[in-house]
Amino acid sequence: MGLTLNEKKTKLRDGRRESFDFLGYTFGPQHYRKDGHWYLGASPSKKSVARLRRKVHEVLVPGNKGTWPEVRDRLNSILRGWSSYFSYGTRLQAYRAVDNHVAERVRHFLRHRHHVPTRGTRALAADAVFGPLGVLRLRQVHVGVRP
Repeated sequence: MGLTLNEKKTKLRDGRRESFDFLGYTFGPQHYRKDGHWYLGASPSKKSVARLRRKVHEVLVPGNKGTWPEVRDRLNSILRGWSSYFSYGTRLQAYRAVDNHVAERVRHFLRHRHHVPTRGTRALAADAVFGPLGVLRLRQVHVGVRP
């Protein structure tokens, strides 16, 4: 077939000692936060989290004139697709970072849309963003809905 390896992209790594990124995941040794032991695992890479943050930012630009249900549905579609792909491995820290970013961007978006003079942290708290406003919270996808 005439296929060759790209020398610039190809590297040999010892997966037990050093991390490497592949298909959006970071594979390698990870630190268990509760008791401190090390294990081999996979988690969403920082680059893939940054790419998702850019997509969220593109949807929630102040110039977006769509109705809130349209904007919310588009945002939830992006979040649901990303969480479906990254449903393997240690993902809680990545999901937490994405949830915090989404809450901040939704707050910023709605605050500018409705001309709220403050930062909007009371009226648009994270519980309101992920509750009545209907934005998908990835941590609930990860651990399930609280009782």
